[in-house]
Amino acid sequence: MYNREVIIVEEHRKRLVFKRKCIEDMVLPQLCVLNPRSSSPSLTFKRNGSRRRSPLKLPSSVLVSNSSYPIWPLLSASSDQSQSQTQSVAAIIFGDGSESQSQSRLYPLTMRRSEGALPMAANYRLIDAVVSNCINSNIKKIFALTQFNSTSLNSHLSKAYSGVVGCEGIVQVIAAHQSSHHHHHNGSWFEGSADAVRKCLWILEEYYHPLTEFLVLPGHHLYRMDYQHLLHFHRNSKADITIAASTNSISTPHHHHPPPFGILQLDFQHQVQSIRFNSSPIILPFASSSSPSSVNRKLNGNFSSCGELRSMGIYVMKKEAMKKLLEEQFPEAKDLAREVIAGAVAANGIKVQGYPFDGRWEEMRSIGEFYKANIESIEEEKMGYNGLGSFCDRGVPVYTMPHCLPPTLISEAVITNSLVGDGCIIGVSKATTLRCSSIKGSVIGMMTRIGDGVVIEDSVIIGSDVYPDQQEEEEEEEEEATIPIGIGNQCQIRKAIVDKNARIGNNVMIINKDKVEEGEGEEGKGYVIREGIVIVPRNAIIPHHTIL
Repeated sequence: MYNREVIIVEEHRKRLVFKRKCIEDMVLPQLCVLNPRSSSPSLTFKRNGSRRRSPLKLPSSVLVSNSSYPIWPLLSASSDQSQSQTQSVAAIIFGDGSESQSQSRLYPLTMRRSEGALPMAANYRLIDAVVSNCINSNIKKIFALTQFNSTSLNSHLSKAYSGVVGCEGIVQVIAAHQSSHHHHHNGSWFEGSADAVRKCLWILEEYYHPLTEFLVLPGHHLYRMDYQHLLHFHRNSKADITIAASTNSISTPHHHHPPPFGILQLDFQHQVQSIRFNSSPIILPFASSSSPSSVNRKLNGNFSSCGELRSMGIYVMKKEAMKKLLEEQFPEAKDLAREVIAGAVAANGIKVQGYPFDGRWEEMRSIGEFYKANIESIEEEKMGYNGLGSFCDRGVPVYTMPHCLPPTLISEAVITNSLVGDGCIIGVSKATTLRCSSIKGSVIGMMTRIGDGVVIEDSVIIGSDVYPDQQEEEEEEEEEATIPIGIGNQCQIRKAIVDKNARIGNNVMIINKDKVEEGEGEEGKGYVIREGIVIVPRNAIIPHHTIL
């Protein structure tokens, strides 16, 4: 019987040589050769001039590395089975968000970007949290469906994840396209989340035929989840569809927004009995063994008294069930939650389970939620957005695009309880009469230029794409070059969001002086107010001495 750990000891002419130690008889180490060209790699041993073939097979997901470190996984029957199950799952991420109204609620932040591309915690994008959940859950086939304002998101995904998921992994962007592949498509663009998945099924089937399950994910939610637990629950319950549902109270803080994915009602076996949007229930007829009291009981001691949970828009679906729903039962459906999932719950013969999730989950359906999530990322105990870790937790990392920026330069500033991204310049004036800047309880995004004597409190500064001097060289003769990108001297900014490439002049005060909750700036002023938060849109110009 041999030790299962295999260690690289030599590489010669594209043939990898390994050494495996004998445990029982303690014979001399034996050399084995792996031919990487073989479609079914196996280990061949050399001993005393003879050759014999070992029944041990290398799993297809093993990463081949030139490193001398023992990075190969333990080879066991259980790990092979786990790898096989993992390889049968693909994640489908809606980069634009899968509810249609979120674009307007997050405006003007979504004026030129999709929801998944919204910046988070100085260095990240919202979609990074979802993709990182997949990678950390060992889900290696990830497909991002994008449509609206997707240029920056497509660029980010292709640059950030090209080499993160290993030799068999893939993060593939499927942008909205016109296709006549199926007679239902009619050559049109994506017309909703259900339509997008329907039009891309042929891609997944043709090139990734071993897939048997799909994990459908919104790309702009903030949470940390091990999807393997969800998959294990789905398989053990023998469900056709499993819906992840938040155990947080459904009355806070979203009571003024209609639920985009619905409110679920579960029985004592976690089977979904009904799903409702607003106040219109769609009810699956109860089985004879069920009773209203079983629906209303608390599940796991965490649910509300009525047994209702908010759907997270996260679904595990068997491939055959998905194909049948999208192509046969609801071939014209456009919205996945309201038409397909709700129809599956109401139909006979389709088993829909609810998976309770008690971690922190932010939907990002409003400016207030986006602002709150960024500000709370400063607090150490909340940086993990579910109490299980943080953006700094290297055991469960959050991946993003490497930016190759210089360290932040701070000339004179007092910074407390804040996050500062890479490549910032804080304190740029050579004048000695200006006091140092003060930054408190704020998130400062990458490549932000902040002048002297600036006070920033409880604000999110998203940053810049270029340094001011680069932009000025390109726009030598243009009027807006007189106010460089960034924040000028002697400014005050409180409870605000300043989007990318904004030009804020000297002595500007962004403080919501009139305490407005909702409003638009005067013509030419370049700002809006949402939920009491002043938002300076992308590329806006705020003249010197302006008070907002």
